[in-house]
Amino acid sequence: MSKFRVGIIGVGFIGTLKHLEGLAGNADLCDVVAICDLDLSRAEKARELFGSADSYVTTDYRDVLADDSIDVVYVCTWNVSHCEITCAALEAGKHVMCEKPMAITGEEARKMVETAKRTGKKLTIGYQNRLREDAQFVRGAVDAGELGEIYVAKAHALRRRGVPTWGVFTDKEKQGGGPLIDIGTHALDLALWYMGNYDVDSVTGSVYTKLRDKPQGNPGGGWDPATFSVEDSAFGYIRLKNGAAIFLEAAWALNVKDPREAAVTLIGTEGGAEIERGEDGYQATLNKVLADRMITSSPTASSPGSEGFTALGTAETRQWLEAIRNDTDPIVLPEQACVVTEILEAIYASAASGEPVRF
Repeated sequence: MSKFRVGIIGVGFIGTLKHLEGLAGNADLCDVVAICDLDLSRAEKARELFGSADSYVTTDYRDVLADDSIDVVYVCTWNVSHCEITCAALEAGKHVMCEKPMAITGEEARKMVETAKRTGKKLTIGYQNRLREDAQFVRGAVDAGELGEIYVAKAHALRRRGVPTWGVFTDKEKQGGGPLIDIGTHALDLALWYMGNYDVDSVTGSVYTKLRDKPQGNPGGGWDPATFSVEDSAFGYIRLKNGAAIFLEAAWALNVKDPREAAVTLIGTEGGAEIERGEDGYQATLNKVLADRMITSSPTASSPGSEGFTALGTAETRQWLEAIRNDTDPIVLPEQACVVTEILEAIYASAASGEPVRF
């Protein structure tokens, strides 16, 4: 069968290390034909490393969408442009992989879902953590009924000091928010996916900028507090319509001893599960009662940390392209990612108003 012809828009850190490397790891399925970035020299460098023989570069994403030979588009741009570019690509007849977060507002996310349905093109969002070995193990335990009814979940996205000082991460105008929309989105996606419940009743949130003026100790270097226009930490309480609850914690900088990122705690009627990140990567642990005794098991289901980022991108790319080829659902449905965005928006809104947001 012929290969998919792919165009990628945005080749910064995520676009390159995760997606271009992931596409290169699936060269049997695709060719990278078009590479778009506002920085032409960066696009040229990416083309030299990852482009097909007939590939080209551009600084205007519309050139990619106008290319009728392109089947699939990857959107890896500033958060505020995700909706605009994704919808335009779908309208142009392309299948779209959009990086997380899906959008910065629920209205935009819903527009993306509607556009995908109307055009008949596939849309997915880059929540690659679902594909980690530990995450898949816990999902298997959930599906097998080992946890029973999951009625409480904790979504962890905490860094002690880990403010990203490159790119536009601290620019609210371009990103729409800070750690909540950047790393909190991954943890929330995992919690909802495990619970299999996207029916939200209400959301209460608190957002803080307590450490904005304290750049000391950040491994990635300091930052200019004057240009740090997003939160440094945020917390949310999500109540689902069946009475279940999710606690979400997200921070780039927080005075805690044990940070946890892209991790969850699940509490069910038959057992519980923990995903934690240690020096050797992520580890899944199950706990339950057996023969009238409390037991805890830590199977070998683990995944590497940041060094496994490219491997996850490769796995994400394969399942995505195979979903297009076989006309099946990708692992991340746009309707699911839409609810994640709606909750994140509600946490910001609740924090601003001091009142819960009801769905």
